[in-house]
Amino acid sequence: MKLKKLLLLFSLILTTVSFAQAQKKKDKKEDQKKVDKAVDAVADAVKDKLKDEKKKSPKAFKDFIDDSAVSQKGMISVHRMSDKWYFEIPDSLLNRDIMAVTRYSKAAAGGNVYGGQEVKRQMIRWEKGFDNSLLLRSVTVVMASPDSTKPISQAVKNSNSDPIIGVFDIKAQKSEDSEKSSVIDVTEFFNGDNQTFSLSPILKQYHKLAAFKKESSFIQKINSYTNNTEIRTIKTFAVVTPTVTATPTPSIGQYYPSGYDAGVVTMELNTSLVLLPKVPMKKRIFDNRVGYFANQYAVFGEESQKSDYEIFAVRWRLEPKTEEDLKRQKNGELIEPKKPIVFYIDPATPDKWRKFLKAGVDDWQIAFEKAGWKNAIRGEYWPEKDTTMSLEDARFSVIRYLASDVQNASGPNVHDPRSGEILESHISWYHNVMRLVRNWYIIQGAAVDSAARTKTFDDELMGQLVRFVSSHEVGHTLGLRHNMGASSATPVEKLRDKVWIQKNGHTSSIMDYARFNYVAQPEDGITNLFPRIGDYDEWAIKWGYSYFPDKSEKEIKTILNNWTKEAYKNSRLHYGTENSPYDPRYQTEDLGDNAMKASEYGIKNLQRILPNLVKWSTEDGESYKELDELYNNVITQYRRYLGHVIKNIGGVYDTPTTYDMDNVVFATVPKSTQREAVKFLNTQLFTTPTWLLDQNILRKIKPETGVEAIKSLQEYALTSLFSGDRAARLMETGISSKFYTEDDLFTDLESNIWTGIKSGQPLDIYQRNLQKVYIEKMINLLKPGKANVQSIPPGTVYASSTRVVELEKTDLPSIARGHLEILKSSIQKAIPVQTDKITRYHLKDVLQRITLVLNPNN
Repeated sequence: MKLKKLLLLFSLILTTVSFAQAQKKKDKKEDQKKVDKAVDAVADAVKDKLKDEKKKSPKAFKDFIDDSAVSQKGMISVHRMSDKWYFEIPDSLLNRDIMAVTRYSKAAAGGNVYGGQEVKRQMIRWEKGFDNSLLLRSVTVVMASPDSTKPISQAVKNSNSDPIIGVFDIKAQKSEDSEKSSVIDVTEFFNGDNQTFSLSPILKQYHKLAAFKKESSFIQKINSYTNNTEIRTIKTFAVVTPTVTATPTPSIGQYYPSGYDAGVVTMELNTSLVLLPKVPMKKRIFDNRVGYFANQYAVFGEESQKSDYEIFAVRWRLEPKTEEDLKRQKNGELIEPKKPIVFYIDPATPDKWRKFLKAGVDDWQIAFEKAGWKNAIRGEYWPEKDTTMSLEDARFSVIRYLASDVQNASGPNVHDPRSGEILESHISWYHNVMRLVRNWYIIQGAAVDSAARTKTFDDELMGQLVRFVSSHEVGHTLGLRHNMGASSATPVEKLRDKVWIQKNGHTSSIMDYARFNYVAQPEDGITNLFPRIGDYDEWAIKWGYSYFPDKSEKEIKTILNNWTKEAYKNSRLHYGTENSPYDPRYQTEDLGDNAMKASEYGIKNLQRILPNLVKWSTEDGESYKELDELYNNVITQYRRYLGHVIKNIGGVYDTPTTYDMDNVVFATVPKSTQREAVKFLNTQLFTTPTWLLDQNILRKIKPETGVEAIKSLQEYALTSLFSGDRAARLMETGISSKFYTEDDLFTDLESNIWTGIKSGQPLDIYQRNLQKVYIEKMINLLKPGKANVQSIPPGTVYASSTRVVELEKTDLPSIARGHLEILKSSIQKAIPVQTDKITRYHLKDVLQRITLVLNPNN
């Protein structure tokens, strides 16, 4: 119906109403209701039609954006008029991929989140909509077709409908310039709580946040630049109403303190909209022999007979400035990249630590030289007087200093999901990471380095610790994963060789968790216990950042494969995943190629350190809290050594290998090595480690004497040794006498744990506790249930597979029963010759436990 006709009808209805009112005698209530309904219907129709007419007729730009507007030119030009914010979207930006990165600018206190940390990242895309509107889509890269001209690309498109997260009426259009554009009102959109630019539902649940408070949420400011637009918003949320219950109930998450006090939580968010390259960076095909973070998506090719996954490494884009530079680089000369990697140091960082954080960035320059670049990466101090720069601006990478008691640091990156190109990074540097490295260094280094024998380190020592952690985190931002296998390439005895250590360091990669050289003994004269950029790090940067401008992705893959095969002839260039559940070479906090030898040296140093903890932690007027913390760190370090050794038992070596390499992927840890591991445990743990029971310390920090602590350590080890997944591997790999078996394990353990009963000598409380724990574990193996046995499929990035083994259908219960029968016989023989009353009670008790489980009906 035409608008004029609607208006005429509306006029006639109003006339009818007036006439009806004049004829009061004929006025009926029902007639009046009909009239009112007709009036409302026509009014709504007029309103809708006016809206439609308005929607279909955007104003000219100059008629809409008037002289009152405060405008900024940029990727998206921004106009503010009164309380409204308008985006001017150029047509050239339509259908372009944009990365949206949202960070906390200011976070509510007490929630373990901090200003500068990432909240959400998501690719988005503007496109033309219907009836003079623009659509905003959230884009998730799940699958792709390599050739958009082939028919299969249409099938891929049909399976990739990206969600629409915003619909915007075009208020005005600019067409007189060479660049056409559309003006839309984004006020309500960014004032709201759209998930793409706000907290996820999971974060809200975790922080007990409920309804969005629109009345106290608003846009604070928007700034736009050539390739990015920055949106700062204030968002307020109500909190979940606390409940009172008669009994405690499980609760997920925690309240912000301000939520308890005020019933609402307010935080400041910054969203960076960063334009991604029109042509994505050339991908570097992932290789699991080199440790890079990776992206992947399904690829459907026209000629392929199955779908496949394209997996590619995450890395920065480094390119020559000029063709002349490229020629120089090809001739072996180092050149500077067009755009170097720059990390700014947060101005909130205490002055004395800034140079050490910067040095941690600069340390990577030597690695990039192996890839043909000089001055490719550097640290810079934040220009505090430059008001055009913002710490949350996605153009800048920053080491953010967080006022937190969390003992950690992290090095994430934001990258283009289409190609793996790293765009920027915000390293989170928690203040209390210094406490973490201080404790590490005392426990691992004080036996050798006298500077560590104090409660508070001097600034130079702490600064060097800061530098080492900074280098490690920067490595992650370059795309490098942890290489937990690096330290295993160093022979243990070389860790005590001063000349060798000065040349090579104690690990081949700073990306390993090989903190400090705890193997070095005081008499070795080694003073530098720190990790550094190593051989592997230089090789990994060469693999990821060498430049091949005239080669295809497949050609580059072939070149790099040949490099990698050659590199793998040197064990110092091997990569070891952090995810392996069974390879003893790939462990955190370990050193050397033999965990038993390395741990023995480490324990010798702990035995030197422990008696000095009181002296090194003393401070008049203070409690023994410091001593308690350090003693617990000694126990933790000792427990780590046990774990390093235990992983050898039932262990399997997993060496990434390709078809054109002459070696196998999986190999069982040799029998001699596994037997050496059990011998270590028998000597260092199952023979009571009384050196841990320093009463001069325990009387100051604990009411107990350490009996339960020893039992707890021994139970931890036995639980791990008797775990279902380890038993499954021992039985599957122990298929002949040349391999270590479950039966061998029980026999070797019992030779030490139960040897004391044959002599007739009294058993002390530690021995009795250990034997009871052992019997309990063995009895549990008679009905062992199921085991989840993990493995890592070849060629994968982060994936692992799990198979379920029904242990009751294996030899495990049979072997356990056989050993219980042997123990029963030995205990029966020991009771008559035992004269100590408590020992006799103990033996009769464990004998009864065994008898009841073996013969429950007797």
